[in-house]
Amino acid sequence: MFLARLPMTMSGVLLTLYVVTGLGRGYGAAGLVGGGVTLGMALGAPLLGRCFDRYGLRPVVAVCGIGTTAFWVAAPHLPFEALAVVAVPAGVLSVPAGSLARQVLATLVPPEERRAAYSLDTISIEATFMIGPAAGIAAITAFSPTWTLTALGALFGGTAFLIWLVDPPIRDGAAEAVELGPRPPLRSWLTGRLVGTLLIAGGTLFVLVGTELATLAALRANGELGVTGLVIAVMCVASIVGGVVHGAVKRSLPQGVLMLLLALLVMPVGLVDHPWWLLMLALIPTNLLCAPTLAATTETVTRIAPPRVRGEAMGLQDSFTRLGLAVGSPVVGFAIDHSSPAWGFAAAGLGGLVIASAGLLRNRAPEPAPEPVPALAER
Repeated sequence: MFLARLPMTMSGVLLTLYVVTGLGRGYGAAGLVGGGVTLGMALGAPLLGRCFDRYGLRPVVAVCGIGTTAFWVAAPHLPFEALAVVAVPAGVLSVPAGSLARQVLATLVPPEERRAAYSLDTISIEATFMIGPAAGIAAITAFSPTWTLTALGALFGGTAFLIWLVDPPIRDGAAEAVELGPRPPLRSWLTGRLVGTLLIAGGTLFVLVGTELATLAALRANGELGVTGLVIAVMCVASIVGGVVHGAVKRSLPQGVLMLLLALLVMPVGLVDHPWWLLMLALIPTNLLCAPTLAATTETVTRIAPPRVRGEAMGLQDSFTRLGLAVGSPVVGFAIDHSSPAWGFAAAGLGGLVIASAGLLRNRAPEPAPEPVPALAER
């Protein structure tokens, strides 16, 4: 899954650079295509999750792998208008490596050890974001856009084939026991508690993308863009450290509390947005809570959603996080454009608090009974 996520972290920056430099369009046009892919992913995630629940892993991964490979191989040969049109269906057919990894962990790992497993998975995500974008920029700088996008398509197809070949289990013993029974109706498991958890997940990504955008804006405003890589690397390392601690402790803070702390700690960062090293230090506390909040979100969704519909529930989690990303960028960007980067940090925190508050209001249902320890799937 680490390998499967690498091309995903490269795709955004490569698509932007291709539209801007290869097609001679502006960043708005690049954002339109990228936003189409993101929208497609948000729409497709729960649909693909339901397909995983119904048909299993291999058929879905095969279709998604072929579709994603075809898009990236064809992308450098398409005019902008065609590229914008196929962006949404291409996003729908993207291999959902994130939700798939969480399903596999929920199947293979006993409930009492899932916090550590999900924390490790979140740490893996941070590592891909430290490697993927930089590798993508280096590739498109050294080689032609056509070659780079084609190679990216081959990488997507190769990792999809590896997932298909390994065929990791995504149904545990409990799911197998009810597989022949009726599927639970949506209203029976999409409860206020689960919706609240998903809203908090969206608020978390709103804060994270807003923080990154405000950080870039602050460094640019102060003429310190040269240290962007170092600042982002320290942010990732802080998140990894937080994930290690979260996974190691036997009892951690709940998702809602972690999310509130994440948002509150980012709001005052704008007061010390220069010089760059002071900004970097101020960003450490909030980033320490990044991986724990994401891991706690997955842990909560796994605990609440019935095993029979776990794929769809994980897909909904992906949708809400992508919607948080899609909303966070323009909202925080608007705040920066009409004030200053310092207010961007405040907007990121306030926006996250608003979304999280809505989630906490919906999250008043009683705690579900602990899920029985499932038997490992027979391989």
